[in-house]
Amino acid sequence: MKVCSLLAGIAICLASSPAVAQQDTVKISSDMINTKVLKNGTHRYLVYFKLGKDSSRTNYQLWSRTIDHLDYQGRKAISVTQEWEDNTKIVHKVYSVCDEKTFAPLYQKSEWIGRSGSTFNFLTKEGYINDTLLTSADTARAKKLPYDGFQKAMNEYVLNWHLDLEVFPILPYKQGRTFLVNFYDPGFSSPAFQAYTVSGSATLTGYDNQEIECWLLTHTSRNNTETFWISKKTREVLKLEQGFGGRFRYKIKLGFSM
Repeated sequence: MKVCSLLAGIAICLASSPAVAQQDTVKISSDMINTKVLKNGTHRYLVYFKLGKDSSRTNYQLWSRTIDHLDYQGRKAISVTQEWEDNTKIVHKVYSVCDEKTFAPLYQKSEWIGRSGSTFNFLTKEGYINDTLLTSADTARAKKLPYDGFQKAMNEYVLNWHLDLEVFPILPYKQGRTFLVNFYDPGFSSPAFQAYTVSGSATLTGYDNQEIECWLLTHTSRNNTETFWISKKTREVLKLEQGFGGRFRYKIKLGFSM
């Protein structure tokens, strides 16, 4: 079956194929990833929700994510600068730096406009919530959980969950394979392994009827299913469909950055 929809003048058509290969599971380590697929430049995603499969779209946001290669504190690194904006203002800013080879986090500064902010430096081993240094003496839950999570993350190989759209391209894809990714979102709870399965293949049809062969990457948790469409050629994340409690969230990569 083929399902087609029109978004911002782009026809996106999906033709899914079932998984046929025997599943295997790999715990992602630093020697398994390929950061060379990450290209400098700005990439933008249209993000929106639907209250039902056939409902109208709502809660639009535009996510801009800029990748750059740089020298950081004497080492080769990759930075990702994010800006999330709704129809009136920027609501979230994040600047993240990762090791160029392993993509392990080195630094992150995050700000939710009008709410809170955090800074985590993996080289100096310092974490701040709203400019207050986190320490082992903190007992309040709002500080103890981020502190404990940061301490654990500094002693393990982790990948930044806030950079999932940059992490997925660098994984070693194979039909039926399940990735166990030790994801950590700085400022939140401790790192934990998350399972993402290469559940099949699909074709997205875009500009000029170009057919783009994609991997389907699926993640499930309680009352939640996420499916990512990832280009087999460029490894870009092109689409997300997330279903939870009868509602849906979508991320669509825009073909042009403006």
